[in-house]
Amino acid sequence: MSEEMQDKYIRFDWAIKRLLRQKANFDVLEGFLTVFLGEKVTVDEILESEGNQQAADDKFNRVDIKAKNSKGEIIIIEIQNTRELYYLERILYGVAKAITEHISLGERYYQVKKIYSISILYFDIGQGDDYLYHGQNTFIGVHTKDRLRISTKEKDAIVTRMPSEIFPEYILIRVNQFNEVATTPLEEWMEYLKNGIIRSDTNAPGLGEAREKLKYYSMSAQDRNAYDEHLSAIMIQNDVLDSAKLEGLMEGRAEGRAEGRAEGLAEGRAEGIAEGFRKRSLEIARNLKAMGLAPEAIIQATKLTTEEIARL
Repeated sequence: MSEEMQDKYIRFDWAIKRLLRQKANFDVLEGFLTVFLGEKVTVDEILESEGNQQAADDKFNRVDIKAKNSKGEIIIIEIQNTRELYYLERILYGVAKAITEHISLGERYYQVKKIYSISILYFDIGQGDDYLYHGQNTFIGVHTKDRLRISTKEKDAIVTRMPSEIFPEYILIRVNQFNEVATTPLEEWMEYLKNGIIRSDTNAPGLGEAREKLKYYSMSAQDRNAYDEHLSAIMIQNDVLDSAKLEGLMEGRAEGRAEGRAEGLAEGRAEGIAEGFRKRSLEIARNLKAMGLAPEAIIQATKLTTEEIARL
């Protein structure tokens, strides 16, 4: 086997789903968190989350992992492969849910856990030139522009806290926006997330360990087959969405021009996108069925119903 084939690495979403939940592989996860949070992170345990499921019909579009660090803080890492409406709202819901899950009834509010939400996005979430965005709650003086510090009394001592020590922090990683030459640990991680490349001489935290633990050809034949199907499902779904968007815009514009009204244009676009998506999904499903792919896998890739696939 050539060195190039030996150095083929699996995607980070698959690693999170199958490998990085194991304590022996926490070092890869810790390296990733250390680089993107800007401080040394030690993972104590992996907590239950929606992405912990291992069934055959797991969602390929979104993968998540929830970890607790040595400070007792909760870190949510989520990878989103294709577009999703109201994505920011779902991030907020996930953080709020994590806060309430990790404070027991009757506990005092100071026991609320700090939450870090890290989203690795493989779709265009909006306008912006950077590939890394960070947001957190701060209170700025309307007139003085200073940052508010909260003072509390604990055991006869005055303790000063910044709101950022309590409120959640949000990090959005826009993978497709990264086009730099990797020279820093952060850029090396971005290069791996986007292109699957890990340098042999890397000193980036976690990537040296990833070179040994995330090799494609280190997996069993069965796991490689499942991984290949995972990649195919992602590519098919992206193809469906891109084709539907293009066909829908073209049909919507034509219908809108024929109607000659703004209302007609809006409705035509919406109907065109839906119809284009459906046509493309049926075409892909027909091809996958001819290839002998299981109906469950076709449903997962195209979102069609069992009845629709049976009629093909």
